[in-house]
Amino acid sequence: MTGAMCPTEDVEQIQLFRWAEWQACKYPVLEMLYHVPNGGKRGKAEAGRFRAMGVKAGVPDVFLPQPFVEKGGVLKYAGLYIEMKRTKGGTVEPEQKKWIRDLRGQGYAVEVCRGWEVAAAVIMDYLEGRYSPIYKES
Repeated sequence: MTGAMCPTEDVEQIQLFRWAEWQACKYPVLEMLYHVPNGGKRGKAEAGRFRAMGVKAGVPDVFLPQPFVEKGGVLKYAGLYIEMKRTKGGTVEPEQKKWIRDLRGQGYAVEVCRGWEVAAAVIMDYLEGRYSPIYKES
């Protein structure tokens, strides 16, 4: 008998967006949460067309365009990016590490989340003013 299979990154992300739909009544800004369609397997022609349209390798999967403002009105982060990974497996590629560094340098919060539940917890901390960076580059 084998153990349960670990959900794919796609399934984890779908679950995150289902969760966000349920939470949008309390946090309407979650209606602005969106997926950045830079990943995925494509044929050569489609990949070339997408590159011409501005697709860039390594851009995080999900973006929440909500500033994080500290008490006293000080802007701490311009928005929140999340790189989704499945709960087991999945590596942060060099291009992704570069984007994480560069986006953080531009004032964005960026996290790598293993599973939708981790991503949901990060989003909740962000929206409720408790966020502090978790992901440390290795």
